[in-house]
Amino acid sequence: MTVSEEKFTRQRLLEVWRWSPSLFSLRCTRDPGFRFRAGQFARLGVRKASGCIAWRAYSMVSAPHDEFLEFFSIVVPDGEFTSELKQLAVGDELLVERQAYGYLTVERFPDGRDLWLLASGTGVAPFLSILQDLEVWQRFERVVLAYSVRTAAELAYQPLIVELGRREWLEGVADKLVYLPVVTREQVPGCLHARITALLDSGELERAAGLTLDPEHSRLMLCGNPAMVEELHERLKLRGMQLSLSRRPGQLAVENYW
Repeated sequence: MTVSEEKFTRQRLLEVWRWSPSLFSLRCTRDPGFRFRAGQFARLGVRKASGCIAWRAYSMVSAPHDEFLEFFSIVVPDGEFTSELKQLAVGDELLVERQAYGYLTVERFPDGRDLWLLASGTGVAPFLSILQDLEVWQRFERVVLAYSVRTAAELAYQPLIVELGRREWLEGVADKLVYLPVVTREQVPGCLHARITALLDSGELERAAGLTLDPEHSRLMLCGNPAMVEELHERLKLRGMQLSLSRRPGQLAVENYW
């Protein structure tokens, strides 16, 4: 993919940190003209030693009102992009396209009472942005975040999720959040232990949330491993739920940049 120079800005890395050997986050400056809605993604570019630029799509973890941009990444072994991205340090350059993309936003749903955010791995990134935006708390009575990883060490952003209830501007609304951490390869106290698809099939996901999934009240966003997203999509279709499109409102929204 090539991007003409006038379509991107050069940003500076402010902070880089690792959650596990394979997971890391980075924070960079934000161009004053860059606008996005919570849940959208940006195309990031890193310059390789050859001089060419590799581009990939990354959801913003940061909120639309933040003065910085934050991204969450997995290290892909021998990956053309992440092998370069993981080597960046504070002060290094990160290229960001001027336009934000994607439709994984709460405006996708014109109605609904309960919002379910079902994520695996780094697919939690857009949901963290959504949870830091006041709009979601004003729109829905309950917000369920189910965040699935393989091991407890991969449960990133726990401090941010816990801190949501303490943010002054979310006072009185953050108690709407139902957080369900899911760890598939370990038994961890306080976490569900099965794939999200299995939890959906058994009814355990709904029991843990204290809510019932139904087409009238439930709105769902899916993001993460493409196979997981497709499997959930197929199961939810059998329960009478369909993708929400501009021409036909529905109950489901998925991200398609994988």
